[in-house]
Amino acid sequence: MTKFLLAVHVLAAIIAIGPVTVAASMFPRTARKAVAQPEESRHTLALLHRIRRVYAVVGVVVPVFGFATAKNMGVLGDTWLIVSIVLTTVASAVLAALVLPRQETILEGVEAGEVNERATVRLAMVTGIFNLLWAAVTILMIVRPGSTTGA
Repeated sequence: MTKFLLAVHVLAAIIAIGPVTVAASMFPRTARKAVAQPEESRHTLALLHRIRRVYAVVGVVVPVFGFATAKNMGVLGDTWLIVSIVLTTVASAVLAALVLPRQETILEGVEAGEVNERATVRLAMVTGIFNLLWAAVTILMIVRPGSTTGA
């Protein structure tokens, strides 16, 4: 059962979190292009925003199966897992509180025919923080300090 839970957890992370990070990363640059190519950029921005929104909801499966896997493995109290949970929570908060509202504001501005360069730079910064948090979680999941896998 543990192998099944782990497989679903990893697949969900790849399928859900990957598109969220890619779409979020592409959004600021595409918004800056909206000055030169407004019609094409509006459609692309709307698509990136929708991808990010849909896959973020699907991403809820990742921690659900992560907790189930950790419980079956008996590692719920391990430090590396607790740090991963905290980093995942912070990443989710950054996405919900900083990335999403800024994307929506920029998207509204582009639809109104204006692009705030400073806002796109700030969005790129918080998106980078979001991506670094996920990278740290991924590394912790692979290395698992104290594991017996030899990794």
